[in-house]
Amino acid sequence: MATKKTRKTNVSKDDLMPLYRRMLLIRRFEEKAGQLYGMGLIGGFCHLYIGQEAVVVGLEAVAEEGDKRVTSYRDHGHMLACGMDANGVMAELTGRSGGYSKGKGGSMHMFSKEKHFYGGHGIVGAQVPIGAGLAFSDKYKGNTNVTFTYFGDGAANQGQVYETFNMAALWDLPVIFVIENNQYAMGTSQQRSTSSAEIYERGQAFGIPGEAVDGMDVLAVKAAGQTAVNHCRSGKGPYILEIKTYRYRGHSMSDPAKYRTREEVQKVREEKDAIQHVRDLLLTGKHCTEDDLKLVDKEIKAIVNQSAEFAKESPEPASDELWTDIYANLEA
Repeated sequence: MATKKTRKTNVSKDDLMPLYRRMLLIRRFEEKAGQLYGMGLIGGFCHLYIGQEAVVVGLEAVAEEGDKRVTSYRDHGHMLACGMDANGVMAELTGRSGGYSKGKGGSMHMFSKEKHFYGGHGIVGAQVPIGAGLAFSDKYKGNTNVTFTYFGDGAANQGQVYETFNMAALWDLPVIFVIENNQYAMGTSQQRSTSSAEIYERGQAFGIPGEAVDGMDVLAVKAAGQTAVNHCRSGKGPYILEIKTYRYRGHSMSDPAKYRTREEVQKVREEKDAIQHVRDLLLTGKHCTEDDLKLVDKEIKAIVNQSAEFAKESPEPASDELWTDIYANLEA
């Protein structure tokens, strides 16, 4: 599953610790979200990012102020990685007014103009042309910002993806197409749903360069991300990153995931876990002790527990919120 491994022991603590903390925050947050869903405090759909943390954390490590990101419905990790507040994200998940979309978007639809996060989108592949549009705006303005446009291996088979590839290549748009290949499109394995072994190679038809990356190695993702952003910022047009990762949970909270074995999931957890990889680097490099990392975990859990309490204490949206943030002019 992996390409471009970066199993290093000579990486500095200053490089490793921010990556470790952000990945651990995402995992603990998602674990808490799963608990709240089981308690009935989160309604509707809820797609957890557990296992895929290295993808978005590695790419956000090379992002600059003004860069944009847009993704699909497995989006909580992206929000936390770009700096959105855990309280606001959890409150939105629980449908409370303290959430980023005032409790009206839920798991699949929240946004942050401040953090240039343009949403998780429920229609498979629909965010891809939106990402190109964001990149077009930056090119039109003449700045050096890039847009990270995330989609999965299942969405990679949608027609609008290739229409977007074509326009992005024609106009040399500064967009990075990030294929989060977690091996399963809902319940269908990539081998059964995709005719080409390497999805990123489909960009060759449009003249878009790209590469496959080990998405369970945050340092490999960061290095590939740096290559991609350098390409886009220099005006060379779009770039494709197929990041091969793995989700430990089902497609959504309602998915029993019977299409794969427990042994398969456990093998990835034991041999490829992205957080454990960085933990090992911190310990073998003598940057931290076990007690140091236990303290980090305690700090992260406190942040997550606080977000859950904030969500529970935040009121539900007032009934008149039904009439706000809509396009219709009711008085006309």
